[in-house]
Amino acid sequence: MTDTKTPPPQVWPTLRANDARALIRFLTEAFGFEETVVHGEGEVVHHAQLGWPLGGGIMLGSVRDDPDDPWALTPGTFGAYVVADDIDALHARAAAAGAEILREPFTTDYGSRDFTARDPEGNLWQFGTYRGEPR
Repeated sequence: MTDTKTPPPQVWPTLRANDARALIRFLTEAFGFEETVVHGEGEVVHHAQLGWPLGGGIMLGSVRDDPDDPWALTPGTFGAYVVADDIDALHARAAAAGAEILREPFTTDYGSRDFTARDPEGNLWQFGTYRGEPR
């Protein structure tokens, strides 16, 4: 949760998906992202925003068959580190929802509790308790 003094995120990781609607369902069910908005027609997603419960989020859309696409990201090449509180519970949730677990929960040498997973599009997700160093 963020307090009211914390500004909204100003950096948005983005990705493209072969099946954006299925990826949105997966990310909300397996990892706990919250669907904020999805714009599109039929199976095509032009823009989606998924929020993370502790703050921040991602934006995504369907891959486009357009050689002049200025934002031509290849599906399955995204990777992110996401802060979470209860890593073991999130790991169990992700595994139960079918996430490919690449690394079971472990404790890093700097004290973070982490696990690594891959979503159905091939994107990598590392969830951990490390919140970064103060600025």
